[in-house]
Amino acid sequence: MIDSLITSKTRIKLLLKFFLNTSATAYLRNLEEEFGESTNAIRVELNRFEDAGLLTSENVANKKVYRANTAHPLFPELNNIVRKYLGIDKIVEEVIGKLGDVQAVYLVGRMARGINADTIQLLIISDNIDLQYLDKLVNKASTLIGRKISYVITPPQTAQSILEELDHKLILFSND
Repeated sequence: MIDSLITSKTRIKLLLKFFLNTSATAYLRNLEEEFGESTNAIRVELNRFEDAGLLTSENVANKKVYRANTAHPLFPELNNIVRKYLGIDKIVEEVIGKLGDVQAVYLVGRMARGINADTIQLLIISDNIDLQYLDKLVNKASTLIGRKISYVITPPQTAQSILEELDHKLILFSND
């Protein structure tokens, strides 16, 4: 869908990196390793995003560190486009909204770091979930979005220690 509108693979990777998880930061060499692309191609796209005001940067220990400009008027729309592209909106709508006793759901794994992946990994915090119903909903959502969905369910009592161990996580739903 998005790749027919945006032909630059590097630009798509940067959109996913910075506009899915608002806390994502990166510098040029880090992105080179992560994307497996030349620094020149990445630098050109970073400069375009920064010139457009979509990214901000700051110098930290001789590195120019980039992050999404959440104050930009287009940020909410870009965030929505990325979520729809990855199918996260369907997961929230089809799975989380119908489960009942869910306290929180986090996106974890590669996608939480802003890296496109075939599998969406979720951490579900709940005491009481009908696993058969959850599997049915996950299969339905997986078919809708064309991606595999894997999940781990943890009770609220152990959730905090698990969340502290995760480097990258993105909250998709919270009952708070």
